[in-house]
Amino acid sequence: MLLFIGCINLVERALIYGRFQPFHLGHLSLVKWSFEQGFDEVAILVGMASENYTPRNPFTAGERIEMARLSLKDSGIPLDKVITATIPTLEISIGCAYYVLSYIPKVKAILTRNPVISKAFADAGIEVITPPIFNRNEWRGQYIRELMAKNDSKWKNYVTPSVVSYIEEINGIERVRKINSED
Repeated sequence: MLLFIGCINLVERALIYGRFQPFHLGHLSLVKWSFEQGFDEVAILVGMASENYTPRNPFTAGERIEMARLSLKDSGIPLDKVITATIPTLEISIGCAYYVLSYIPKVKAILTRNPVISKAFADAGIEVITPPIFNRNEWRGQYIRELMAKNDSKWKNYVTPSVVSYIEEINGIERVRKINSED
């Protein structure tokens, strides 16, 4: 019988859980910050994946993953250091935290400023790290979507160049404008 005794290389991974509507410079700053904190990898979990084409969630889960990957490439972050996954719309609770954790590889910590998410994940035994605020006045999905709805090109300042091109390629501005004009 052959017995293999080896050292398992434990990866320290942080979870970033959000809607990413769209993936903007604030999200990218958070990913960069996580690496500065010593994490080896980051798991980006796209929430509310089952909701799209609404004013709050105009982009599909696949489009949001694409935007995240494009942003990472634009900033030189190796894609093999980032795991992306999606999860459908759900209520936040301790049960939800366990459910969320089943969708991703093991993480050491979640990076969040949301007190409800913090409580649910802390109760599930996951370390909660509160990151700094990164230009929250402008790097905020709701603000960026409002600029898109008004056809104000200022939104392009808050995402990476490849994300600008991608949103234009998928007619994202027209989608946001149309969705927001339907009442």
